[in-house]
Amino acid sequence: MRYEHIIHTIPPVYDENSRVLILGTMPSPKSRQANFYYGNPQNRFWRVLAAVRGEEVPQSKEDKIRFLLRNRIALWDTLSSCDITGAADSSIKNAVPNNLSAVLDTADIKIIFTTGKTAYKFYRKYQFKETGADAVCLPSPSPANARTGIEKLIEEYKIINQYL
Repeated sequence: MRYEHIIHTIPPVYDENSRVLILGTMPSPKSRQANFYYGNPQNRFWRVLAAVRGEEVPQSKEDKIRFLLRNRIALWDTLSSCDITGAADSSIKNAVPNNLSAVLDTADIKIIFTTGKTAYKFYRKYQFKETGADAVCLPSPSPANARTGIEKLIEEYKIINQYL
């Protein structure tokens, strides 16, 4: 396995009106190339969130930012850097966590969600002590999680609406 050292360069999306914080693990190669979260067209994140909120799927980076802020959703990742092979979260070594205080000190976050078990694991390991807030682990929208169909993802992600 060939590891690459990745430094997270995509800023978090949030404002003072954000109520829900969704945390992934680390941007995939396609997300880094697009310079925005969930940039792989096969990833179902944007389709799922749009369905949950009853909106059209945002296409451009600017549309996605407006979608998140309009819906009071903050978006970031648990890690600021790591060694990783491709997009395989399971390969992560030498993880360094993001400091979530910028988001949490600005926004009135009611709940934290993670997009998958790896993001949840890193949140529990690194950020839980600081925040004191447990996170809810949602299923990963990644194409690697093909066993969870889009209808099931939409159903699971609907919990977000309770906090907006």
